[in-house]
Amino acid sequence: MSAESVLQLEAAIRLGCFLAVFLSVWGWETAAPRRARTAQHWFRWGNNLAVAVVNGLCLRLLFPLIATTFAVYANARGWGLLPLLGLPGWLAGVIAFLLLDLAIYGQHVVFHAVPAFWRLHRMHHTDPGFDLTTALRFHPLEIVLSMGFKLLLVALLGPPAIAVLIFEIMLNATAMFNHANAYLPPPVDRWVRLLLVTPDMHRVHHSVYRDETDSNFGFNLPWWDRVFGTYRAQPRGGHENMRIGIEGFCAPRDVWLDKLLLQPLRDMPTDTAGRRKRE
Repeated sequence: MSAESVLQLEAAIRLGCFLAVFLSVWGWETAAPRRARTAQHWFRWGNNLAVAVVNGLCLRLLFPLIATTFAVYANARGWGLLPLLGLPGWLAGVIAFLLLDLAIYGQHVVFHAVPAFWRLHRMHHTDPGFDLTTALRFHPLEIVLSMGFKLLLVALLGPPAIAVLIFEIMLNATAMFNHANAYLPPPVDRWVRLLLVTPDMHRVHHSVYRDETDSNFGFNLPWWDRVFGTYRAQPRGGHENMRIGIEGFCAPRDVWLDKLLLQPLRDMPTDTAGRRKRE
């Protein structure tokens, strides 16, 4: 199968999975919301979805091969560490999945810690709401850097292409799941967050408070936060009353697409919620 055929097949599979998860989570949010909707709810949705479209176009224009198709390319040339180990395919796939997830956790930590990267990443955190579309609200430059990092990981690891495809689908699906403004009964949440990052776990990460923002970095697997000491079970004010976003970026005009794309050029507002300035 040619790289172009693989690319088309991957795009079809990922689009189908994206739409299935998007519609399912949207139905869950509608039927059982966790918090009241913010003002300008539908306008926020429109601009967050517009950001996702811009990101998709940037990836299409800048990368002839993305992670899964690049894995096919790398496998055909015997690149990477995993092929040298002679592992069974299933074991190599499991190891690749875990290492990719750990790497994305590490990338997320770095994007909070390094001021230049935080200027890009904070667009995700300035969303005054927290719902399904927040999972799609990342600055295009961050998306491009993230894809470049994934391609480097693929070249270094040489993972099975199917493992990369599963990882990409899972990462996308769990990001929508854990950003859902949807209610999960506490007993169920306690069990689910042993295997997946839940909405209540990840919502803490979107608090206005720096110590809460710098916790719960996982998007997919919840284990890395526990291993590296960045896990926080609950926000200090409770989920219904917690403040989300970054003060100074919550004006109605700030949710417009042009403002979002230019936001990295703006200075951090005055600290009023216990946050240290990163720039």
